[in-house]
Amino acid sequence: MAETSDHQRAGGPDGPPSRTGRRKGGPRGARGRLFPPPAWWPLPACALLGLAAGGAYGVLKTPEYAATSYIVAVPDDTTDPATALGFAQAYARIATGTATLAQARPRAGLDERQLRTRVRAETSPESPMIAITGTSPRPAKAADIANAVADALTLTGNQAAKNTGVRLLLFSQAMAPTEPVSPSAPISGAVGLCAGGLAGGLWLLARPGGRRRTEEWAEPGAPAAAGAVAEGAYAPLPAQGEAAGAATAREKERAR
Repeated sequence: MAETSDHQRAGGPDGPPSRTGRRKGGPRGARGRLFPPPAWWPLPACALLGLAAGGAYGVLKTPEYAATSYIVAVPDDTTDPATALGFAQAYARIATGTATLAQARPRAGLDERQLRTRVRAETSPESPMIAITGTSPRPAKAADIANAVADALTLTGNQAAKNTGVRLLLFSQAMAPTEPVSPSAPISGAVGLCAGGLAGGLWLLARPGGRRRTEEWAEPGAPAAAGAVAEGAYAPLPAQGEAAGAATAREKERAR
């Protein structure tokens, strides 16, 4: 009985038990094994990263407001309406020029370089109308920029009306907007989610093929055991001729 109790206290043939109750030389349980992550893990990881980046951009970015004023080109009695349409296209190109912005700068309250980045002019190929849009973090400032450039362009165009036969009239003044044109945080987050998911899918398609090495995720000593099993499983078998020769030799010995 004493020997048995000493043997149990020592932990058996595998050595003394550890603090966790397991023997040092015994096999590890299923909970201690390491399992590789799924092959598609970059897809949700990139999608979540894009969602976080897009949401942060929508929250941290300053809202941008836009206001638009409209100018119409009106031909006189001696001018063809198609000519007014052509001049509307030409005036839209010079709306952001140096001469026009120099006249609009005092009213807009910005220098020429800043004013150039906050105004744009658009026109339609079907109607002689010019849209002047001003942008600013403040709604009232966006309307002031659009109206200042529209007034300057109208003044420039009417100075040459005797030669062109086309006059510019202010059709509608810009009003201070109530809603920003910059994307909100939910929209930015949705765009970031889609972009991140697309990037993760492209990464999965573009990465080189091949299986992961199981040795990277196995326990210490497992690769050697697996190699030993593989060597035993694929050991070369004796040839049929050698086996037949050995059987014939044994029969001759028995006959003797």
